[in-house]
Amino acid sequence: MLELRSRDDVTEIRMAHGKASALDLELCDALTRAVTDAAPRARALVLTGTGRIFSAGVDLPRLLREGPEYQRRFLGALSRAIVTLFECERPVVAAVNGHAIAGGCILAAACDWRLMVEAGATIGVPELAVGVPFPVAALEVVRCAVGEAVAARLIVSHANLPPAAAAACGLVHALVPPAELESAAFAEARRLAAIPSASFALAKRALRAPASERIRATRSLDDDVTSAWQSPEVHRAIAGYVDATLGKSRPPRSEGS
Repeated sequence: MLELRSRDDVTEIRMAHGKASALDLELCDALTRAVTDAAPRARALVLTGTGRIFSAGVDLPRLLREGPEYQRRFLGALSRAIVTLFECERPVVAAVNGHAIAGGCILAAACDWRLMVEAGATIGVPELAVGVPFPVAALEVVRCAVGEAVAARLIVSHANLPPAAAAACGLVHALVPPAELESAAFAEARRLAAIPSASFALAKRALRAPASERIRATRSLDDDVTSAWQSPEVHRAIAGYVDATLGKSRPPRSEGS
């Protein structure tokens, strides 16, 4: 599910959950635990995926199959994972090795520095194309990563971007040849780890305070988000999206947020 390894005081967390590292209750809980446990011991973290996929987003077929109680628990676990990553006081580098769709994109956006392979992958937030609303934490992370105007454009257009377009709008910071991604991510993690930890943590906390405050102040909206995800209308939209994308090789059929 998650593969962890440490080198030079940097801990790599690699998502390796099925073919697409689709986000489900167990993966979200595991990611929250991994970040929480690794942060006190590591100087920096690297988050990456496996093969040609970083994460394809929410496991939508399972979401439909499991019913309302699973949906409620999953959305809570997803928000906790996003916030835990976003508010981790250690530097976190995303090594986007392949497709990062919706929830996968949001996990990357929660990181401090984002590297992406220069070809053969897409990244974006197509939640509205699926027909689902954003949990509050997910929306705020995107807004913090790219700013209000770009976030609105990404969300409303619901496009998945190729690497060059993602770099141009600030969704990722740099593009790297696939063979060099791992070493580049560790180099960036070591660069950030060289900053005195208290100084980095205070700067990060200040930069992200407005988003964190909005997440806490508007958390009650997540009750409405959960109700929407559980509604027959949204279920029909999700089922239609899954049916339309079933069998396509790019992007994988998961998603959500």
